[in-house]
Amino acid sequence: MRTVGVEEEFLLVDPESGRARAIGAAVLIAGSGGAEDEDLSGELQAEQLETGTQPCLDLEGLGVELRRTRATARAAARAVGVEPVALATSPIAVEPTTSPGTRYRRMIERFGLTGAEQLTCGCHVHVAVGSDEEGVAVLDRIRPWLAPLLAVSTNSPFWNGTDSGYGSYRSQVWGRWPSAGPTALFGSAAGYKTVTRAMLNTETVLDDGMIYFDARLSQQHPTVEVRIADVCREPDDAVLIAALVRALVDTAADDWERGVAPDPVPVEVLRLAAWRAGRSGIGSALVDPRSWAPAPAADVLRGLVEHVGEALCANGDRDVVTELLDAVLARGTGATRQRAVFDRDGDVHAVVRDAIEQAD
Repeated sequence: MRTVGVEEEFLLVDPESGRARAIGAAVLIAGSGGAEDEDLSGELQAEQLETGTQPCLDLEGLGVELRRTRATARAAARAVGVEPVALATSPIAVEPTTSPGTRYRRMIERFGLTGAEQLTCGCHVHVAVGSDEEGVAVLDRIRPWLAPLLAVSTNSPFWNGTDSGYGSYRSQVWGRWPSAGPTALFGSAAGYKTVTRAMLNTETVLDDGMIYFDARLSQQHPTVEVRIADVCREPDDAVLIAALVRALVDTAADDWERGVAPDPVPVEVLRLAAWRAGRSGIGSALVDPRSWAPAPAADVLRGLVEHVGEALCANGDRDVVTELLDAVLARGTGATRQRAVFDRDGDVHAVVRDAIEQAD
């Protein structure tokens, strides 16, 4: 089986006021003696913290790892008086503080408000591939099913104290980066390198790390990295997304080996599918990759499970994925929970407090 790992980004908030605090460097010192390790790392904004699991072969182990890294983040954050919360945007208005470092400073200088306001938290899934050639073949073939993953993860309905009208407003803010979003077919590893080299040659993005495709070849690991999801409020939802991503990679690699061509759906349609997924999450119709027409979200997601069904069975994941998907369809996503708390209390501060309580 292919290994799978997950990186999660969290907001650092004051436990009393719920306001984001620019204290990421202190949290790293508390958590790892001042050195970034595989568990905790900093991000563009000082109000953020990132965790990373070890590569795992089974979903039970991945769930344990996700809870372990979240607990590590909590311990480090609480040591300096803050809480890490699994919210993909801050419900309370905030003016982000750029983390120290030359690269981060250059990003803000070049991209202005796009960088300065970029306080968003995502979930990135890494799945092992055998080569860049296999990885690019996978990227070409998983494109149609990335938007449904965003729908399942939606966890950012509020922006600057206001309901944005989106399940994932993070996806809108993230889309401001000029290198973000869906991609056209690359065709080969050489084609991928040609595209990324041409992007770098424009001297717009600073480096390879700013190739912000929804799915890309990782620069640090021999993996495909799927980056479209919000950070999930529930760790089980992150397990679900990771299982589906691994099965998508398996299915795509098998199709490539058998000579099955990727769907040539245009980038413009993929962008619309992602917009709809970020707008309504699982609460309304999604664009169905089997027809490229709207269909009920539950039907689309169960269609995704069927699409990767053989891979799920081979990995021993089918029953777990079915159970986890049924659970999120029944209770809703993180965005559903945030809005329910706000409707109950009429206060975005309560939304943050609820996320703190959930973490325990």
